[in-house]
Amino acid sequence: MSEWAEGVSTIPICKASTPALARISRERGLGFDSREFARIQRYFRTEGREPTDVELAGLAQSWSEHCSYKSSRRFLRHAFASLQPPSRVLGTGDAGVMRFGPGFAYALRIESHNHPSAVEPYGGAATGIGGILRDVLAVGGKPIALTDPLFFGPLDLPESELPPGVKSPRYLANGVIAGIRDYGNRVGVPTVSGSISFDPSYVVNPLVNVGCVGFLPISRLRPNRADRLGDHLVLAGGLTGRDGIGGVAFASKELTDRSESESRGAVQLGNPIMKEPLIHACLEAFDRKLVRGVKDLGGGGLASASGELVHAGGFGSQIDLARVPLRERGLRPWEVWVSESQERMLLDVRPRDLDDMFEIFRRYDVPATSVGRVREPPFECLEWDGAPAAQLRVGFRVEPPILRRPTRHRAVSRRPSPSLPDDHIEAQFSELVLAPDSVSREPVIRLYDHEVQGRTAVNPLHGRVESPSHGDAAILQPQVAHWRGLAVTTASQPWACTEDPRRGAEWVVEEAARNLYAVGARPDAFSNCLNFGNPEDPRVLGDFESVTTGLGRAAKLLGFAVPGGNVSLYNGGLGAGIPPTPVLLATGLVPDIRRAITSDLKEAGNVLFLLGSSSPELGGSLWARRHARRGLRIPPTDPARLRLLGERLVRAGGVQAAHDVSDGGLAVTLAEMAFGGGLGFDVDLARTGLVSVGSALAAEGASRFVVEVSAPEERAFERSFRGLPCARLGEVTGEGAWIRWDERELTHFDLDALDQRWRDGLGLPG
Repeated sequence: MSEWAEGVSTIPICKASTPALARISRERGLGFDSREFARIQRYFRTEGREPTDVELAGLAQSWSEHCSYKSSRRFLRHAFASLQPPSRVLGTGDAGVMRFGPGFAYALRIESHNHPSAVEPYGGAATGIGGILRDVLAVGGKPIALTDPLFFGPLDLPESELPPGVKSPRYLANGVIAGIRDYGNRVGVPTVSGSISFDPSYVVNPLVNVGCVGFLPISRLRPNRADRLGDHLVLAGGLTGRDGIGGVAFASKELTDRSESESRGAVQLGNPIMKEPLIHACLEAFDRKLVRGVKDLGGGGLASASGELVHAGGFGSQIDLARVPLRERGLRPWEVWVSESQERMLLDVRPRDLDDMFEIFRRYDVPATSVGRVREPPFECLEWDGAPAAQLRVGFRVEPPILRRPTRHRAVSRRPSPSLPDDHIEAQFSELVLAPDSVSREPVIRLYDHEVQGRTAVNPLHGRVESPSHGDAAILQPQVAHWRGLAVTTASQPWACTEDPRRGAEWVVEEAARNLYAVGARPDAFSNCLNFGNPEDPRVLGDFESVTTGLGRAAKLLGFAVPGGNVSLYNGGLGAGIPPTPVLLATGLVPDIRRAITSDLKEAGNVLFLLGSSSPELGGSLWARRHARRGLRIPPTDPARLRLLGERLVRAGGVQAAHDVSDGGLAVTLAEMAFGGGLGFDVDLARTGLVSVGSALAAEGASRFVVEVSAPEERAFERSFRGLPCARLGEVTGEGAWIRWDERELTHFDLDALDQRWRDGLGLPG
């Protein structure tokens, strides 16, 4: 091309040496490695010309780890390709879509906004929420619920111990929570599930994972691909600015002590006041069949969205970047192409439907502009005010080569766990209940509106209104006229995955399933966010392979479909990495929400049962973390046995409350059930089958529940679990905690003071 548009420059690479290519990549923030840039060089030599800055910027977005999954895709296919049955999975695009009932479906997706939140916690978390809402909207779903699993360093870490350029965990946590609160509440979507975990390994790089569930009539389901030649490409929503430029490149490298100064511009600016009408306008246009295909503008901006949209349909495109509505003057063509400004959607609209679609968006006061057309393959032709700015084979840009990086699998420790002593039982109990990972999250949960839209049938806090406790899952009622419910939960276990990545990943899936069974739901699907370190380290990629293998195996045995997910690599920096941290957003189907189960104890005199086999292993447990014990064997997992237990629990009669045994073992499980109901318990820990009281309190064996059953139903409940491990643990009392061993009372202590310390223990926000 002899004449490029004004403002477009060419980059001389065709004759450049390998060191020169590396310098160009570094100076322009492109992120290409030597083999990738050599491949690009060969492409343009064949074309007989130098690339434009627009072309290289677009290639950098699509070839980034964040957009391409070039290091992880082969593992994902192996682990999850068989877990998308067409009878249940209706879509695997920007969000997974699952069949819900006759004529209706739900969408789910979870992803990360880790790097932006480390630099600017409020904006990073807020735009993470904005992005996940768009993913669900991009398949035709109305967002009905949000989730937020979060991981920070210890809140009490002294400033003097922070690495250079790293913000304090308390500052990060307060900013992230405020960003989630303000965006979710203002856009009118309830936050119903999540978690907050603390560990020194997240000091440099906190993890901010956000999930969304949407609901839709199946007739509204939209594909993430262009429909036919000549269709208009309509950019709708927020205006385009310089915020978010280079966001995917920033997310595809480790943090440094210069990330604050060098990458703040890569953090997008959210606008929930624009997002809310954008959602309504899109849904109305979808319902009227005016939109044939859709993509949200997230990582990589217009470059990624348009390329993926037309290539998925087998087309090319012609786009005039000068037609993109701008928030500020002076943006160069390449900046417009890759800006990640928020609240934008790209819509495929037939020419005959264009005026009707524009009328809808005008009525909602949402900008919408036709910026191009779907054209014959294989090229995307970009212009700037009518003059050429880029001409690339779209397949070359959006399908980078898959990398086969080396893997090295860690040696898994098989060291047995110690038998914990029987003395100082009250102190052991209190240590587990009052640990930072155990204390009440109510002060944070109350910041989020978890009942807006009126669909939340069981909210994330269970028990007394004035003093509730933690639940295992929330339950939504998507259709007012039907009692069928959708349970939503999150799960993660990075500490178990550190000790044994494959079995630790199975533990995570088991935790998600237990959370669902505990409220009366049958597991249906999960979306995963896989947070790992630098994939150029064979040990990291070895962990990744083991974790995905474990997730896939457990999902199959527990009946989970996996219609999609997200990969977040390069977490860490300054010589520190994160543990392998797979996070699940899991959903389950509730036949009748009127029979939903909550975790709070209901009535003195009721019977407490322990379902599942206890095991003494403490690897990855809260006790092990509190006592700095690494290298212990983790508890065995048995997804098939758990499925049998869970199915019988869902069908059993007389169940008044249920809570899964997880972080903190029986101590935390019993305490949370008692705190939520304002009652107490009298339990005989010898019936766990373990060898000591201390071990019985702290062990977190991966497949157990504590269940409260009304006294008249005790025998029938036991019969319903014939052939499966089911032990009568004790009874619900009016107050206090009695702990026995072989019917001999060992200790009795008051729960009220512990309850108050548990409620006040988090220290957030503030």
